[in-house]
Amino acid sequence: MADGLDGRCVLVAGVGVAGASAARALLPRSARVLLTARDRGPAVDELVAAGAEWLGPVDAVPPMVDLVVASPGLRPTDPLLVDAAARGVDVWGEAELAWRLRGPRPAAWLAITGTNGKTTTVHMLESILRAGGMRAVAVGNVGVPMIDAVLADPPYEVLAVELSSQQLHFAPSLAPVAGALLNLAEDHLDWHGSFAAYADAKAQVWAGGVAVGNLDDPEVAPRLAAVRDRIVVPFTLGEPDEGALGVLDGRLVSRAFGDDGVVLAEAREVHPPGSHNVANALAAAALARAVHVPAAAVADGLRSFVPDPHRNQFVAERGGVTYVDDSKATNPHAALASLTAYEPIVWVAGGQLKGVDPDDLVAAVAPRLRAAVLLGADRALLAAALQRHAPQIPVIMVAITDDRAMSEVVRAAAELARPGDTVLLAPAAASYDMFAGYGARGDAFAAAVHALGA
Repeated sequence: MADGLDGRCVLVAGVGVAGASAARALLPRSARVLLTARDRGPAVDELVAAGAEWLGPVDAVPPMVDLVVASPGLRPTDPLLVDAAARGVDVWGEAELAWRLRGPRPAAWLAITGTNGKTTTVHMLESILRAGGMRAVAVGNVGVPMIDAVLADPPYEVLAVELSSQQLHFAPSLAPVAGALLNLAEDHLDWHGSFAAYADAKAQVWAGGVAVGNLDDPEVAPRLAAVRDRIVVPFTLGEPDEGALGVLDGRLVSRAFGDDGVVLAEAREVHPPGSHNVANALAAAALARAVHVPAAAVADGLRSFVPDPHRNQFVAERGGVTYVDDSKATNPHAALASLTAYEPIVWVAGGQLKGVDPDDLVAAVAPRLRAAVLLGADRALLAAALQRHAPQIPVIMVAITDDRAMSEVVRAAAELARPGDTVLLAPAAASYDMFAGYGARGDAFAAAVHALGA
């Protein structure tokens, strides 16, 4: 059975998709599985019928518990986790539990983290691995729980694993075959408490044998240079040095893993468009080459990759104006990558900034902006930054928060746009103040755009 799990009393804190998956995996292995959450979710009855015990909400670890499996939504400052730390009780996240549940011949883990681009990159990698003939799947925050993947029958050969900073924080023994850090910018400071703690959690992705990192990112590059006792593989949008991947004459090339300028793909074939996605493709290629995927399969995988919705997704053209949905740009760093791919722009932005200052973003993109339409909880902070750095552009604030909001936003943007402009939903903020998630926000934007045609 799984290392360190037989006969233990485990408290599963949070019974969403990941927590329910954890409980199902633990029930055959543990003497007792206890469940706690703020609300009794739909999975609880099934798990109780299988032998778990429902405690309801608790703020302290019951005396018999010797392991807590925590949802990534629980901050280290949560009273339950503070109590666990005080008592010396282990706290694992979903990623750590999945790592411990691996069998005697486990799949190779290729892990990806970063402030932005994780989901796109993990799906690029999945496409490349499958083009190389491997039984592979993307897991993590992308649909398939990690625990389900490691227990799959027949087993996978390779897992392309998306890891958040919260998951890495609670994964003390995880050591993937290769791990990539795409970029670092302020995000989730309300969870980690500081940028240093956030960056340290992200850097745990390099705990395995191969450390892949973005040489062009000012926060990643010095941390990558400090890595020891690993194979270090940088990637860059420029010409690569020995041991790195990069771009030369419009082609993605590798000078790592024994390659001598091997051509991996044409940069123009990378999609969605934008230099940040070329960087994502380089990271995916580096991870694939770490498990000996042929160069031809890298090209085939990138060519056949289908981007997920809400990531620089073309919606429609109306009256010579292009409408693009990048609702997944849930922080300023992600929005910057999107905003630098278009010009001129009528910018649709706003939501929950999560404690991150948008000033640097607005200063950087101000010359590209035709106008802005703002919505959501922190729209005033964006409006103030626009007043400082782009006082010449019109800014419309939409205060309503019900189902009419996005229709009002899109109508205002359409009135401000001119032929040749792009109306770009790149909110730079989370969506939960008004929507069920970034997907719902993007869907509302697309529906409002299509309604213009009616």
